[in-house]
This record gives sequence, C-alpha cells and structure tokens, in this order.
Amino acid sequence: MSLSQATCEACQADAPQVTDQELAELIAMIPDWTPITVDGVMQLQREYKFKNFKLALAFTNKLGELAEAEFHHPGILTEWGKVTVTWWTHAIGGLHRNDFIMAAKTDELLS
Repeated sequence: MSLSQATCEACQADAPQVTDQELAELIAMIPDWTPITVDGVMQLQREYKFKNFKLALAFTNKLGELAEAEFHHPGILTEWGKVTVTWWTHAIGGLHRNDFIMAAKTDELLS
C-alpha cells in the first residue's frame, strides 16, 4: 500500500518517533520532501511552486480541508507563487509515520 492510501492513526504523547531506519525507508517514498530540524524537532518540509498567489491560496485551502479531515495539521506558509508545508507530530515532538502519510497525501493534492 502506498503512503497516500494509508490512514493516520491516533497519536499519543508516548507514541514512538520514527527510527533512523524508518526515516530512510519512508523518505525514499516521498523524495521531494526534506527532513529538517527546527528548535531540536525533526520535521518534513516541501516547497510547492505556483504561477500566482490565487493558485497558491487554492492549494492552501485544499490542504486545510485535508488536514481537518485527517485531524493532523501542518505548518503552512502561503506566499506569492509558493506554499511551504511542514509536517511533524506536535504530541511527540518529532516525526511519526503519520507525517509521511500526510506528506504523500499533500503531494496528491496537485493531481
């Protein structure tokens, strides 16, 4: 099953973060995403390019609907011609499998 077809699971504060091995396996499935560390917290980030602000905003709104449906919410920076999306699991202060699932689902919003 592809990541985008998977379902997020409820995540508690004691849920494990992905291991280094899981990170390597999962990031290979979403190659346009970059693992970053912000204030000691591992996150996934991708920048999407658009022709104008209107298209960037439309993408942001679709992403907002997806996030609400999955009850998992990213950081979103919407600017003229681009949207930067950052996924991480706040409850565990790092990356969970859910973040990779949501990154894959975010990519599908372009199709």
